[in-house]
Amino acid sequence: MIQLLDMLPDELDEWVQSLGQPRFRAKQIFTWLHKDRVDTIDAMTNLPQKFREQLKAIATVTTMKEVTRQVSTDGTVKWLWELYDGSTIETVLMRHDYGNSVCVSTQVGCRMGCTFCASTLGGLVRNLSAGEVVEQLWHVQRFLDESDERVSSCVLMGSGEPMENYDAAMKFVDIINNPDGLQIGARHITISTSGLVPAIRRLADEKRQITLAISLHATRDEIRSALMPINRRWGIDELLDSCHYYFKQTGRRISFEYALVGGQNDDLQHARELAGLLGNLDCHVNLIPVNYVPERNYTRTPKDQIRAFVNELNRLGVNATVRREKGHDIAAACGQLRAEQGRI
Repeated sequence: MIQLLDMLPDELDEWVQSLGQPRFRAKQIFTWLHKDRVDTIDAMTNLPQKFREQLKAIATVTTMKEVTRQVSTDGTVKWLWELYDGSTIETVLMRHDYGNSVCVSTQVGCRMGCTFCASTLGGLVRNLSAGEVVEQLWHVQRFLDESDERVSSCVLMGSGEPMENYDAAMKFVDIINNPDGLQIGARHITISTSGLVPAIRRLADEKRQITLAISLHATRDEIRSALMPINRRWGIDELLDSCHYYFKQTGRRISFEYALVGGQNDDLQHARELAGLLGNLDCHVNLIPVNYVPERNYTRTPKDQIRAFVNELNRLGVNATVRREKGHDIAAACGQLRAEQGRI
């Protein structure tokens, strides 16, 4: 079955004409999908009945079903979805003072092997299609429609390495950024990577206005390689070279994610080393107290030490803040709900 949410307007236009329909039907369908957010083809009432019957035989709006939903006391909502092939993925809605942000997954599982992340526990199953990524956001916006709210930003930081599924991730960006669609502005979209240097350079050359977030998590290659096996392929120096190239090409400030792991990367010397690495790059450091994963043996950095770490970075001229935790009571970190439900 063809997933209608997987198509850009020009693709939909070409496809509709191949079915013997006039071009304007494509815009009607795109509007029904992304502005009216109908979940059935029958609801597209300005399409001829015969055409709707034709569509129902070959296409579908939705391809995933809700397995479970958890709601945090802070308003965070996490979904576990089952895909057409029985695989499962997670999506998180985070409510902030500045708006609603949605974290989407781009792969079923992940093969990057980052040792602090539950998403890697079962390895990589497969890439998601652009439509499967779009559908996550689409379902969340339908949920928010009930309270007359809207998604204001989106982060590709769920399960998977989005830069490894680059084409689908960028197609997702183009679909949700479309003026006839959900209209999520490019500067309100963030893509995170564990450090796939060629993809960072490709993104730089495309000069997109989305935000790039780099999962750094260490200041020395030996520590980062232990935490993140990708570092054995592209070390810190090469990664930072690509970041400088990205900034030169786009002028966009980079966000660096830095998970504080007790006793491994969280003392004041590490803060000084981090400032030395990033001091001449326009960036922001997002400090993240490591999430508890039962299969791992990491401990959280004490709160007073976290404060000392961020204060040292700020003293040295690095813009740094501590990420406000969301959904801590509902296993909202990447891969935790999927593991909890035994769906890996």
